[in-house]
Amino acid sequence: MDFDVAILGCGVCGANIARRLSAYNIKTVVLEKAADVSFGTSKANSGIIHGGFHHNKKYLKARLEIQGNLMFDRLRQELNFPFRRCGVIVAALHDEEMKAVEHLYMQGVENEVIGIELCSRHRILELEPKLSADVVGGLYAPGGGIIEPYRFVFALVESALKNGVTLLTNFGVNEAHRDKDLWTIRAEDGREIKTRYAINAAGLFADEVSKILGGEEFKISARKGEYFLLDKLTKAYPSRVVFPVPTSVSKGMLVIPTVEGTALVGPTADAVDDKGDFSTTANRLDQILVSGKTMIPSLSQNDVITSFAGLRPCLGEDFYIEASKKAPAFVQVAGIQSPGLTASPAIGEYVKNILLEMGLVLTEKPGWNPLVEDHPRARELNFNELDNFINKDPAWGNLVCRCENVSEAEIVQAVKLGHTTLDGIKYFTRAQMGRCQGGFCTYKIIKIIMRETGLSWSEVTKHGGKSRLLEAAL
Repeated sequence: MDFDVAILGCGVCGANIARRLSAYNIKTVVLEKAADVSFGTSKANSGIIHGGFHHNKKYLKARLEIQGNLMFDRLRQELNFPFRRCGVIVAALHDEEMKAVEHLYMQGVENEVIGIELCSRHRILELEPKLSADVVGGLYAPGGGIIEPYRFVFALVESALKNGVTLLTNFGVNEAHRDKDLWTIRAEDGREIKTRYAINAAGLFADEVSKILGGEEFKISARKGEYFLLDKLTKAYPSRVVFPVPTSVSKGMLVIPTVEGTALVGPTADAVDDKGDFSTTANRLDQILVSGKTMIPSLSQNDVITSFAGLRPCLGEDFYIEASKKAPAFVQVAGIQSPGLTASPAIGEYVKNILLEMGLVLTEKPGWNPLVEDHPRARELNFNELDNFINKDPAWGNLVCRCENVSEAEIVQAVKLGHTTLDGIKYFTRAQMGRCQGGFCTYKIIKIIMRETGLSWSEVTKHGGKSRLLEAAL
C-alpha cells in the first residue's frame, strides 16, 4: 500500500487527474469516501460543456475552461462516453439584456471562442425555434455541448484502472501525518496507505481534507441547485443549451437537452449549511418552471418525471489549484464549481505540471493505452445486432428497464465493473432513469445485484453506507 501519488476524491477532477497520471511510471491511488466514483458533486450537475464566454481570462477557471473544452473530442474518441457539441445560446428577452449579451460576446471574442456569434432576433429563433416570441436577440457559441457527467467519470476511471491506478472506495479519510518523505493516510475503518504526494480533490469536503493534512484553512460552502427532469416526449426539448442572461450569483435557469433525449430545467442557486442537503422544495421548483417557460413557453409540468438537487462547492470567485504553502508534497484542487466539468481535463494536465514542479519524476509508460472499450447498449443496437447478442447471451433479450430499454446483460456488465449499488447501476446503464423512475425495474435490479455479488437483501444499498433498502433479509 505504498504509492507515489494519492488523489483524495474521485469526482470529475480526481478522475481526470488519475487518468492523466496513469500515463506515467508511477504508482497512483485514488481514495474515494463513497461506495462508487462520481457520487458527489459530479453526479448531479447540468452536464454542460461550456462555450468559453462567461468568464474573463484573468481567472484561472476561464483559461482552464477554454483549454478543457477543446479536449473533449479526443476524449470522446478514446473513452466512448456520451457527448455532443450541440452549441450553446444565450437568449435576451428585452433590449436591456442585450447589453449584457454584447458584453458576453466581446468577452468570448477576447477568449478566442471559435465561431461565437452575436445574434439578431431572426438568427436566434432560427437557431432555436422553440424560444419565446419575446426574444430580441442573443449569443451563440457552437463549441458548447452536452455530456453525461457520471458516464464520463466512469470512463476516465476505467481507463485509469486499466493502466495501473488503484481505486479504494468507502475510504473516508479521517487521519494523516507525514514522516520524513511519506504521508500516511488512514481511513475511518482503519485501512491506511503511504504516499509521497497527496492531492486534495475532495469537492464539498476539500476544506476538511486540507485541515486533516495540515494544509491551508479555508471554508467550502455549499450552493444547492434544484432541477426538473423532463420526459423524452416533451415538446420543450431544445436543440441547443439555452441560457438566460446571467446574474451576479449564477448563470440562471437553463433549459438543457441531455445526450440521452430527456431535458433538464434549472438550477436554482441557494446557499445551504448542510453539505448533505439534497432536498427539493415546491416553491423553488415552481420558480424553475416559471423561469423556464419565459424562455421556452412549451414547457409543461405534465412532462416532469422527477426533481433532484446537486450541491456546488463554493470558494471565492476562482478555482483554487496550487501546491500547498503549509503542507509539504500536497496539492490543493478546491472550489471547483462551474465550469469545473468543462475544465476538468485541463485541470488534470495542470495538476500534473504542478507535481513536476514539486519534484515528482514522470517518465512515460510505454504500454499506456488511452482507449476504453465501447460498452454496447441494447437501445442503440438494430434488430440484427441485438439478435446476434441474444444468440451469444440470452440475457440481452431480457429487458429489465423497459423505459430506457436496458437489458439484464447490461446490468450484469455494470456489476462486474464494480457498480454494485442501485445508483451506480442507474448512472452506468440508465436503468431507473425513465418515466417510471425505477417503479418497475428496481426489484429486478436488486435480484441481479444479489445474484452477481452474493449480497443479501439487507446488504443492498441505494448509494452505499447506511442507504440500505431493507432493514432485514426477507
